[in-house]
Amino acid sequence: HSMLVTLLLPFLCLLSPAAAGKLLVIPMEGSHWLSMKKVLVELSKRGHEIVVVAPDNKILIDSADVYELKTYPVPFTKEDMEEHIHSASARAFSQEPFLVRFWKLLGDYRKSGTMFHASCKSLLYNQELMKYIGDSHFDALLTDPVSPCGQIIALHFSIPSVFFLRMVPCALDVHAAQGPDPPSYVPRMFSGNTDHMTFSERVRNFLIALSESFSCNIAYSQFEELASEFLRKPMTMTDLLSHGSVWLRRIDFVFEYPTPVMPNMVFIGGIHCGEKKKPLSQ
Repeated sequence: HSMLVTLLLPFLCLLSPAAAGKLLVIPMEGSHWLSMKKVLVELSKRGHEIVVVAPDNKILIDSADVYELKTYPVPFTKEDMEEHIHSASARAFSQEPFLVRFWKLLGDYRKSGTMFHASCKSLLYNQELMKYIGDSHFDALLTDPVSPCGQIIALHFSIPSVFFLRMVPCALDVHAAQGPDPPSYVPRMFSGNTDHMTFSERVRNFLIALSESFSCNIAYSQFEELASEFLRKPMTMTDLLSHGSVWLRRIDFVFEYPTPVMPNMVFIGGIHCGEKKKPLSQ
């Protein structure tokens, strides 16, 4: 036994520094980035080498000591992006009737899809940056799959991907991970339903679920075309996301309804809460 330990120790000493890896990060703009950045700070403390790739019209994505930031040019400005985010965010709090909100939401989806598609195309066809990614031999890719651009790159270079998300529209995340998602029981996004529904709410929930393929087709059809063209094989959003190795989900059943979970999903709700941990006042 002691002989074995004596033989193994030099090998273990050689292995331990190799535990630190190279991480490629393709983030999502806005509040999505703020909680992701906290993770990058912790990963950096553990000795990982991190490279963040972002469009040059970035808003909150910033440079920092803990990672290297590489940017690429995109065909629209930071102001265009900010204006779209503000109008889409205001819509989420509007008190308009459901059908009016839904119709306007489709318009937002279409505009978001066009912007993120243009940004993604600029990255995929940026030869210098893509050559850099190919030559760097990253161990993993961390991305928010609401915009599947990172996942297209992960598949192109055969890099294992880690998804960092709250949710993806139309329950595409659940379908991609092959999770059960019965529309009579699981409330749909923007329905306002909880997991305790009356019969009429279940019917409405079911109808919203039927409409989702139509609305997400509007949001993601350009991405599916781009992915199919770039990867040279037919790709749907579900196909793309089904390759995610680990799903880090920023939700918690304290605030969400309980749903079935696949084995590669990890709940990290509360990661975006303040550090100070002060007790709430009365």
